[in-house]
Amino acid sequence: EGSKVGVVVEREGKTLDFILTREPIKITSVKWYLGEMKGVAGKVGVIRIKNFSGTTAETVKSAMMELKEKGASKWVLDLRGNPGGLLPGGVDTASLFLEEDKPVVFVVNKNGVVDAQKTLTKGIDLDAPLVVLVDGNTASAAEVMTAALQENQRAVVAGEQTFGKGIVQTIRQLENGNGGVAVTIARYETPEHHDINKQGIAVDVKTRTDCEKVDALACLSPEVFKN
Repeated sequence: EGSKVGVVVEREGKTLDFILTREPIKITSVKWYLGEMKGVAGKVGVIRIKNFSGTTAETVKSAMMELKEKGASKWVLDLRGNPGGLLPGGVDTASLFLEEDKPVVFVVNKNGVVDAQKTLTKGIDLDAPLVVLVDGNTASAAEVMTAALQENQRAVVAGEQTFGKGIVQTIRQLENGNGGVAVTIARYETPEHHDINKQGIAVDVKTRTDCEKVDALACLSPEVFKN
């Protein structure tokens, strides 16, 4: 970071020299905004999570605090198109809405449960109505989080059946060093010990999922906050 590098570019037959300064690339995987819905009292804080990283939970926590200050009394977590990412990011984000010592996910191999992950602390919002919006491309860590909130009776899941990727894989290198093979070594199970791989998560309320990414509330009806 801060060091300089020279780049030579050919454009329309001309050679151009540029000096660039290296800086970290920040990828924004969480966006949030405040919205309102006809037939729903109060303001709704909408948090869209594109994928999970090691910083997702802290970012979501900051977003919640900001939206609360602006009057948010209900939440929508928009996980449409979220392919997953880092499992701890999904676990820690789910924990923001759950009581302490609640089951989040089990990692199971052929010998049984090898890792049982629970919430370690009390979440920052345990009562406000919460809707998780998912679609057929919601997968892996995003499904783990969705199931944790659904099966702990903390959220209503709306949208359409999720993708169904609930396995843990590793890459085994081939002997000749020419590539590798993905090998499944374990699977994820939900708090109620459901195997979601190739099954996905059934929603509580079927809704549209094709609304604009910047307007998740357009996919929902007021009834999702009454379940």
